[in-house]
Amino acid sequence: MESVFNLLAWSFVELLLVGTGRALVRLLTLGRWRGEQFAGDESRIYGPAGALSFRRDGQRVITKSGLFAAGLLFYLVTMTTLFGLL
Repeated sequence: MESVFNLLAWSFVELLLVGTGRALVRLLTLGRWRGEQFAGDESRIYGPAGALSFRRDGQRVITKSGLFAAGLLFYLVTMTTLFGLL
């Protein structure tokens, strides 16, 4: 039962970080770049192995791993800033 809870909790955290990364990419690049779809496998087809982004049809596409990293970095910077203000 505990492993099921851990799996659900990790899935929620992963979706939160990828969703935050997607919003950041869209906001900071003003729509010129885009994030890979949740259910898509574009990175397997068009991107090199282990890439955080790739170019497709002239548009930069950030992979799920790249979105995860962007979301994680956002929360780390936010928490560091908040703790620094205390």
